[in-house]
Amino acid sequence: MDSARRLYERFRQLIHEGAKFGVIGVIGVIITDGGTNLIKSYGVGWVTANILATIVATTFAYVGSRYWTFRHRERTSVRRESVLFFVLNGVGLLIQLACLGFTTHLLGLAGKLPANVAILVGIVLATIFRFWSYRKWVWTNKSQGPPAGHETIEPVLAPASGSTATASSQHGKPS
Repeated sequence: MDSARRLYERFRQLIHEGAKFGVIGVIGVIITDGGTNLIKSYGVGWVTANILATIVATTFAYVGSRYWTFRHRERTSVRRESVLFFVLNGVGLLIQLACLGFTTHLLGLAGKLPANVAILVGIVLATIFRFWSYRKWVWTNKSQGPPAGHETIEPVLAPASGSTATASSQHGKPS
């Protein structure tokens, strides 16, 4: 249990950001999938319907990510963040559309079930890319560290407390 607790402490920020990103993502999936099917019901093609629904979901995700998921991270201008966010979402959309286009156009499976499975597979792959890219380029941790009350995601490389090396170094003695 102690090792599980230490592991959690080491990756606490990553776990918390991942969970919040997941909540925003689930809502985004509902918006994307539900919106795609709603727009498709008006006679619009699958790809066009998915693009329109993804734009709405992306706008929601930007607000949720900026003001909830990554609110503790370094801030730059809203303009810079939003441009990067929407460009990276465009890459995510291309990943999503590649899955949908492959299924509906190359495989010829334009039914509702295959198209929705392709959308969900695309969303999963694009979500992995988005989470990584937002943390790397949109909301970074370049500053002096996380603000008070937030923890780092870097593993602690020092030996566990109570070990000989830690006790020696705390007293200024070589180990």
